[in-house]
Amino acid sequence: MSPNPKKKKAAEKKDYLKRVAELEAALREEKDKTETYLKQLKYARADLENLRKQMQRQIEEALERRNRRLLMELLPIVEELDLAIEAARNNADTGILKGVEMVKKKMEKTLDNEGVSAIEVVGRTFDPHLHEAVLEVETIDYPDGTVIEELRKGYTYKDRVLRASMVKVARNPSSKKDEEEVKDE
Repeated sequence: MSPNPKKKKAAEKKDYLKRVAELEAALREEKDKTETYLKQLKYARADLENLRKQMQRQIEEALERRNRRLLMELLPIVEELDLAIEAARNNADTGILKGVEMVKKKMEKTLDNEGVSAIEVVGRTFDPHLHEAVLEVETIDYPDGTVIEELRKGYTYKDRVLRASMVKVARNPSSKKDEEEVKDE
């Protein structure tokens, strides 16, 4: 005798439901794995992007340091050109004077194009970030702490000090007396 068709259908249905439940569980498991892999991929991409940005910054910083070094080596050449111009003026040698002035102008233009600019100092208040005080001169002609003479030109490169200016700074004797009077009180 053959088994009851209803029982057979019920058993098949039970097998199908069991199989569907197994497949759904496997699907959930694969979805979880996919989400995990996707998260890992996103983190890896973010890490790679951060690494790329960090490397770019390091390259730019290295180039900046190299440029600063090169520009520092060019500054004495500019100063020597100034000395050559002064010597040519003293000897009244106009041919050499014009040639050296042309070379100096080209050099200054190159420095300017690279972001190098001279620091303006005379008549300004002494700033230890921009100036290096070599001498203090007592005078009543200038307010205390005013730069009265530049001994060596200073330069900035991209708004950072490349080389500080060497300067003479005014020391007003009357300001010392005022300070002493305030201390005595």
